[in-house]
Amino acid sequence: MSRASATVAKPRPDDVDQVAAENAAEAGAAKSCSSRKRPKSGGSRGKHNTELGRRGENAAARFLDRRGYEILERNWECAAGEADIIARDGDVLVFVEVKTRSSTEKGLPAEAVDEAKRKRYGRIASLYVKNYEVPDVSVRFDVVSLLVIAPDRVLMHHYINAFMAG
Repeated sequence: MSRASATVAKPRPDDVDQVAAENAAEAGAAKSCSSRKRPKSGGSRGKHNTELGRRGENAAARFLDRRGYEILERNWECAAGEADIIARDGDVLVFVEVKTRSSTEKGLPAEAVDEAKRKRYGRIASLYVKNYEVPDVSVRFDVVSLLVIAPDRVLMHHYINAFMAG
């Protein structure tokens, strides 16, 4: 991912508060193409990661919505894979990959968007646009990266036009 083209957006306090509240609560205690809710995971580590990812996607959707994006789809699935968020930013159709991590042990969240994932997003976008109501639409690929740095703190970066589909 090219950091030169990345834009870092500061989350609003209520975005951070919501994720922090959910983290604090945890610490204290398809068709061919469709939107779906995530199934419950079996193991405790998998369950933790699934829940962390769900909370990250919710925070990212709120973050984008508050900045004027129109959220069209969440967890949209097709034969090529899943797009976390599909939104409209003005006349541009935006495919958003959300990466959430609770540590940097395996690197920063945005570093997980590798070449294979970029290619997959290109295929996902092609399938989505095939049935989109606007015939000539500009497409962009963004990444929202969330790093939980404390039970009540989240570092959020919004990389606009983060990559070109491979």
